[in-house]
Amino acid sequence: MADTSTIDVERLTIFEAEAELKRLAAEIAAHDRAYHEQDAPTVSDAAYDRLRLRNERIEKRFPSLVQADSPSRRVGAAPASGFAKHSHRAPMLSLGNAFEEEDVEAFATSIRTFLERDFAVANPPPLTMVAEPKIDGLSISLTYENGRFTRGATRGDGSVGEDVTANLMTLPDTELPRRLADAPELLEVRGEIYMTRTDFLALNDQLQAAGEKPLANPRNGAAGALRQLDPDVTRRRPLRLFAYALGHSSSPIADTQWGILQRLAAWGFPATGLARRCDDVADLLTQYRRIGDARADLPYEIDGVVYKVDRLDWQERLGFVARSPRWAIAHKFPAEQARTRLRAITIQVGRTGALTPVAELEPIGVGGVLVQRATLHNEDEIARKDIRVGDLVIVQRAGDVIPQIVASLPEHRPEGTEPFAFPTHCPVCGSAATRDADEAVRRCSGGLVCSAQTVERLKHMVSRDAFDIDGLGQQSIEAFFADGLLKTPADLYRLTPADLTGREGWAELSIRNLMAAIDARRELPLDRFLFGLGIRRIGEANAKLLARHYGDWDSLVSAMTAAADPASPARQELVAINRIGPNIAADLVAFFIEPHNQAVLAALVAAVRVLPVAAPVAAASAITGKTVVFTGELTAMGRREAKARAEALGAKVAGSVSAKTDIVIVGSDAGSKAVKARELGLTIWDESQWLQVAQAGS
Repeated sequence: MADTSTIDVERLTIFEAEAELKRLAAEIAAHDRAYHEQDAPTVSDAAYDRLRLRNERIEKRFPSLVQADSPSRRVGAAPASGFAKHSHRAPMLSLGNAFEEEDVEAFATSIRTFLERDFAVANPPPLTMVAEPKIDGLSISLTYENGRFTRGATRGDGSVGEDVTANLMTLPDTELPRRLADAPELLEVRGEIYMTRTDFLALNDQLQAAGEKPLANPRNGAAGALRQLDPDVTRRRPLRLFAYALGHSSSPIADTQWGILQRLAAWGFPATGLARRCDDVADLLTQYRRIGDARADLPYEIDGVVYKVDRLDWQERLGFVARSPRWAIAHKFPAEQARTRLRAITIQVGRTGALTPVAELEPIGVGGVLVQRATLHNEDEIARKDIRVGDLVIVQRAGDVIPQIVASLPEHRPEGTEPFAFPTHCPVCGSAATRDADEAVRRCSGGLVCSAQTVERLKHMVSRDAFDIDGLGQQSIEAFFADGLLKTPADLYRLTPADLTGREGWAELSIRNLMAAIDARRELPLDRFLFGLGIRRIGEANAKLLARHYGDWDSLVSAMTAAADPASPARQELVAINRIGPNIAADLVAFFIEPHNQAVLAALVAAVRVLPVAAPVAAASAITGKTVVFTGELTAMGRREAKARAEALGAKVAGSVSAKTDIVIVGSDAGSKAVKARELGLTIWDESQWLQVAQAGS
């Protein structure tokens, strides 16, 4: 059957719906195992929620297709095999989600309708609910017998969880009370194990220092720490607890959810302090916004607000549907956006000297990742959005895009803030930072004298698409530069095993592998070499164009030197190369005629062999070795196809006409290029002549 994942739910046939439900069940189950058993989620919360929502919509349209093991009837995943199993006396269910205000309105309406219709509650009192922050951690159930803590278990599949009592015992009494005064004979307390952002960042620093992979977010940190088979490992991880509900209780302790929270606090369980009782939907939404505004200043991660019917007798009447209680719902925050505080604006200097402003943020979870920094693009963007240090800002992260500041919130701005003054000098080398009239970017004028540019150029140079020296990562480049091992590109080829012996993270095998990788790159194709130099505007495509046009390194350098005179034939030839143009030509020439760059290049070329471009493999044609220009509209093939065909036949395709042009191919409505070709007495072909050559070479 064809792929059903892209078909709108309303357009699915019953057979397509059946196939789609099977696909969704398998995919959701795999994500559940990764999240609950391995503490390594494979998709963002937003993507997971979309899968569940699609599953629910299909089941609502085709109720006859709902299976007993449907994701809508499952919670979490089976307990891991490394822990003893524990059966919960009351199931640990998950919550339905609300994403829009309309969903909250519908939730409240459904509760009223249910109570009035099924239980004849005429003219009920206000539908009081409790709004609490939804902690992004690991759900836990704590069992107390005669007031003494005896067992702790994870949610697992909702019915059976993992016994993690030994690990929970490593928490201090201030987080997990060991004894409760005047408690029921048997009591299950429900809560969330979490890790603060500060503790999480410190843990990631430790992991990276030990050469281990860092974790994506505090929830992973907390889950991984609690589910260690060795409690001593858990003891070294700073876990914390919030308690917010009851599971089973052998006798009542309150008649409302609010009363439960008060009793838990009296027993010494930590609470967020952000829960509020609300009498209508408007109050709920006000509390949602209030908690959302406070999110940036909280030391822990939250991903929404939970609304619960306050009266416990009403909760009992409402009961459950599938995997969720009817009396509670989670109002999620927008998945790819969050509000946080802007602590500082720092300036990064890139390999081309561009000064890029970076927002240093109070860490906040956005799209499943803890974000600490975001791009501010340029000084005009900062001024346009009036972004100031100290502002509450909206951070956006979609997919793998670099986080960015969408807007500031002036209504939450602290007093005394000032507009950001963009620096006019490089923060690294102190050279003047200038800005061209037609550009939004300010650039350091220090060139390779600027250490920031040098480091960034070295990182670029060893990257996969440039010199491709495996084993030299960004951190190694920074460390080698700081210690004086790398100052110029040529130093890459002067590294010896003795330089690396004894350095942290460099064992004998890794040193041997790096030396082999460097030796393997002592010969480099001209286009890769040129791209690796990190010249402004010279990406892979332009590097290949220039390499094909000039053929070898010496010819390229000679041409750039001659092109220093804007009126020279060499400059005209350079500008005429297809897709180069005057701005790129100016950057190229400026790079090659700068004396410091010349010295650096001379040392580098002495250490490597730059390979000339291989001669075209195509059979000789009428345009092999010729410089060709296309102008006007071609009808038989597109301009891009024509240029590619000409290059395949061994021609050099230029973008403008000069004395060095051999053939100008003229289509309909040709303009100034055709006129100039006639003035210079160049060979001119019409489209039919071009097609004869193009097809003859096929």
